[in-house]
Amino acid sequence: MPGLDAQVTPSIQAVEPALFYAFAVLTCVSAWAVVATANIVRMSVYLLLTLGGAAGLYFVMNAEFLAAIQLIVYAGGTLILIVFGVMLTSKNPFMQLKPRPSEVFAGGLIAFCIGALLLVAMAGTDLPQAETRVVGYDVDVIGRALLTTYLVPFEVAAVLLLIVMIAAAYMARVRASD
Repeated sequence: MPGLDAQVTPSIQAVEPALFYAFAVLTCVSAWAVVATANIVRMSVYLLLTLGGAAGLYFVMNAEFLAAIQLIVYAGGTLILIVFGVMLTSKNPFMQLKPRPSEVFAGGLIAFCIGALLLVAMAGTDLPQAETRVVGYDVDVIGRALLTTYLVPFEVAAVLLLIVMIAAAYMARVRASD
């Protein structure tokens, strides 16, 4: 029966809201865990979940390029640098962070203010009712622009990141030998 197949396999439009909310909950919960956890290694794992959830949100919103960059640059590169930085510079990678109560209060106050500003901004923004998609900015077009028009800034950024990584490793090595 052809009608039965259509009922068994849900369309992508029916699944998108569920995926969006699942990735949003994952991102929010893991971001809160980053803030609430005292163990640095666990923080990096929660940060990985937060960045992965944000990439999932980008995928659901049809921003495949941003999702790929999120996974490659942030979840891949930055998180690895954080973990290696902690492992190289700390004598005890499993050390606990213990903020003072004044720091917790100041951080909570800042988070509350930023959250209130975001809610005011969202309430004052008219969201489009129909799905909008930018035409002409595919991953292929962006990749060609990065490797032709913007090749020099792209390479300068890559060399700068390499210099920073080498300097961080050198500084960690020098401190360890002292």
